[in-house]
Formats: sequence, structure tokens, C-alpha cells
Amino acid sequence: MHDTRNDLPANARASMAAALNARLAGLIDLGLALKHAHWNVKGPHFIALHELFDEIRGTLDPHADDLAERVTALGGTAQGTLQQVASGSALAPFPAEETDGMILVAELADRVAALGKSVRAGITEAEDAGDAGSADLLTGLSRALDKALWLLEAHLQKR
Repeated sequence: MHDTRNDLPANARASMAAALNARLAGLIDLGLALKHAHWNVKGPHFIALHELFDEIRGTLDPHADDLAERVTALGGTAQGTLQQVASGSALAPFPAEETDGMILVAELADRVAALGKSVRAGITEAEDAGDAGSADLLTGLSRALDKALWLLEAHLQKR
């Protein structure tokens, strides 16, 4: 941890930096999966899904920057290299060879839901650590993930 005048206790700052870095890794991983799906999607809904995947990525990317900057504001080091993301993400590996639009939608929905669950647990961690700033940041991300999940699931639901 780096020196800072932030008045949160050092142990709270360290635990929150680790918790935020874990969500950052998942968010970057999800962003890469969205871009991969955007490039490779095939099928009758190509253009709608191609644009949807990019739209979702665009709404989530600013949250990654916010998480990373919060980690550094707490005195930590943002863990955003490819190697750090690969080892730090709890998301399931994305099926690299899949191109079917609806299968990609389902795979992405699974990962968005998993990250959303992790982010909601992070809100509780932040509240327990007395870190209202991180809780607020994660709450905003939770809302964005819930909307992304809704957009994806709308393509999968028949009724």
C-alpha cells in the first residue's frame, strides 16, 4: 500500500483495494468477452447483437476506470495487466470458438450475472469496512450490470 492521507483505517483500505481489484479483473475479463463476441458473432441477429455487445461494453468500460482509480485513491495498486486479469478474474473462461449469436448471448448473460453477484457481495464488504465511497461505486456498477443482464436476457426469453 502507498502512503495516503485518506482517513480510512489502513486495514480497511488494504482489504477494499483487494476486493476492488477482484471486481476490476472480472470487469476487464467481461469487457474482453464482449469485444470478442462483438467481432465473431454470426447468425440472423448479427447486426443487433454486434451493436448490443459493443453498447454494453461501452457502458461498462467507465466503471473499470472508476474501480482502478478508487484502488489507487485508497493507496493500492490497480491490477489491470493481462496477466493480472487472467489470474484475478473469477469468471468462467469464454468459449473462444463460439460464433452462434444466441449461444454468445447466453454465455455473456452467465458472466454478467456472476459478476453482478460478486459486485453485490462487494457492496456488503465495503459497507462492513466503513468505506461508503467504494460501496457507492460498486452500487453504480451493480445497476449497470443489472441493465446489461436485462438487455441480454431479453434476447433469450420467449415470453
